[in-house]
Amino acid sequence: MNFFATAARGTEGALRDELREIRLRRVRADRGGVHFEGEMDDGYRACLRSRIAMRILRPVAAFPAATGDDLYEGVATIDWSEFLTRDHTLAVRATCVNSAMTHSLFIAQKTKDAIVDQLREKSGARPSVDLESPDVTVSVHVTKDQATVYVDLAGVPLHRRGYRSAAGEAPLKETLAAAMVRLSGWDRVSPFIDPMCGSGTIAIEAAALAANIAPGLLRERFGFERWASFQGAGRMRELREEARAARVPLEGPIFAGDIDPAMVAMTLANARSAGVDVEVHERDVRDLRPLPAGGAIVTNPPYGERLEAEATFLREMGRTLMRLEGHDVAVIAGSPEIAQALGKPDRWLIVYNGAIECRLLFYRVARRASGR
Repeated sequence: MNFFATAARGTEGALRDELREIRLRRVRADRGGVHFEGEMDDGYRACLRSRIAMRILRPVAAFPAATGDDLYEGVATIDWSEFLTRDHTLAVRATCVNSAMTHSLFIAQKTKDAIVDQLREKSGARPSVDLESPDVTVSVHVTKDQATVYVDLAGVPLHRRGYRSAAGEAPLKETLAAAMVRLSGWDRVSPFIDPMCGSGTIAIEAAALAANIAPGLLRERFGFERWASFQGAGRMRELREEARAARVPLEGPIFAGDIDPAMVAMTLANARSAGVDVEVHERDVRDLRPLPAGGAIVTNPPYGERLEAEATFLREMGRTLMRLEGHDVAVIAGSPEIAQALGKPDRWLIVYNGAIECRLLFYRVARRASGR
């Protein structure tokens, strides 16, 4: 089977490397995600173990679709009894690019109509729509009048790990936080610090990576476990047990800090829920001092319309981070002011935090020669 793991734009390379580490086959990065091949078992493992993928999609049909009637007829040729019955719930997501059909809601509606009409003809009743927690999620992508129809193995998006009971004003999705940690080049052994932790997502994802905790273990079930044809309950028990047995002790400390005591309490609660060890301090980032052995700093400073940061704070933050000798620093910059405060990076790439275009900036802060 073919699969497509979706990712935040800019993180496709990190997801490709991760899926190869999971030992999936024929892994190939593409715009918006990564292709891989395998059996359904490989789709199960991707859902359970990928930290960076947002969804795992399995294509079920592709056909020309310049009109709504074309789309309806193409979707109607798919045997939907493999996935749902009259008693299941359904949701349809749609996107369109460079096509005669320009409205995603229209595409979703036509797709939904074709599915429920087919089931009503077979069983005398139609499944209900549930946009919050459907049994089956269908994705339709129309590009240049060519439609591809997918079923979503994840169901609820994979960034919803299940450990975050609360979040701050501008929460970073767990999948993007995990991508930042991997892209930072952190060795999973040296100390790790997020000095502006908010609800703790980056530090928690780092701790889970270092301890080899599968991100899907807190999920009660995935979308594919609710499909009409699902018969892999025994295999999923085996995969979950294998994942639990693969956990290892942390070799290096994970630190998180925030100036807001409410965020400190939130991070502690979320870390407990995730089952990871994170040392959390109420501390201003400007009070940060270098660790003797060095380490990795990965952080998400306040930016944008949701969180306003004063120019003075940003300058002081930048000076502090650039004084941390012997540390690798990775900062996601959602505004030009953050990049200006930090100076020219050693390398950088564009990533998207939702719809916000950001720069992920990387610095290697060298140790000064003795006597200087």
